[in-house]
Amino acid sequence: MELIIGYFGFILAAYSVIANDVIQTLGTFISSNSKVKWWWLWLFAVSILSITLIYGWYVNSGDVSYGRLDNIPLPEQLKWWYLIAPIALLAITRLGVPVSTTFMILSVFSSGLIIEKMILKSVYGYALAFVFAIVVYVVISKKLESNFSLDKLDKQTKKHYWLVAQWFSTGFLWSQWLIQDFANIFVFLPRNLSIEELLISLTCIISIMGYIFRKRGGKIQEIVNQKSNTKNIRSATIIDLIYGFFLFVFGNLNSIPMSTTWVFIGILAGRELAITYLLNKTKIKYTYIIIAKDFGRVNIGLAVSVAIAFIIQYLK
Repeated sequence: MELIIGYFGFILAAYSVIANDVIQTLGTFISSNSKVKWWWLWLFAVSILSITLIYGWYVNSGDVSYGRLDNIPLPEQLKWWYLIAPIALLAITRLGVPVSTTFMILSVFSSGLIIEKMILKSVYGYALAFVFAIVVYVVISKKLESNFSLDKLDKQTKKHYWLVAQWFSTGFLWSQWLIQDFANIFVFLPRNLSIEELLISLTCIISIMGYIFRKRGGKIQEIVNQKSNTKNIRSATIIDLIYGFFLFVFGNLNSIPMSTTWVFIGILAGRELAITYLLNKTKIKYTYIIIAKDFGRVNIGLAVSVAIAFIIQYLK
């Protein structure tokens, strides 16, 4: 029975985490390549995923989480109530709410001290990403994000160079996100996978991603689509580079898991505020509303995950 709960929990976690979080890394990629066949985008994404997963498994002796589950052991007995977290995340994802999968999934397996460290790292991540994005876009907005510069880009052959750059930046970002979030996906499975477990789990994830790409991201994609210029190749490339660089530096400071959702929302918020302030001040109030709404959405996940963690501790 525990084996069934473990594998069923893995499938639920894999689908809910990828469906909710994948748009952070591939959302701008999907938006700006809307005319490309979905399966080309899917093949690109699963190729990088496979390399990152197999490499992590090989160099870490079967640990695909890159050490992020070292302080979160698999329970001696997996009971049915551990499935509450991925089921709740699945329901929230269907509503189109971008919540922190790290808090939702890992908090029910973690001690109070680990939860506290995850929250602190995520809050710092949001704040630093917000400030970092503001600084970057204050410098580049007038030159790269104005309507004039975007129209000029559309008429130039250099657009093809930006297309190539975007695929490379997306690949870099996607690999960095996977290193952070494999812990959320594989928390229901043994901390050191056999080759058979690795291949079976990889097949499941590839299939789930095929469904998501065919749906062009689903409802969470709307969070990206409503932001300024996210369908533009150059804008999408810059977002991906900033996000990937931030995850590479801040996310790897230690092995404590953090919410990549909070970092992503922080980058989008700082970017939107800088662009609006410099290029369209008449919409500044609307921008504040969007930022507050997105921040409120990610806090829903925190509140729900803490509540679920308390419920499971009680059921134990």
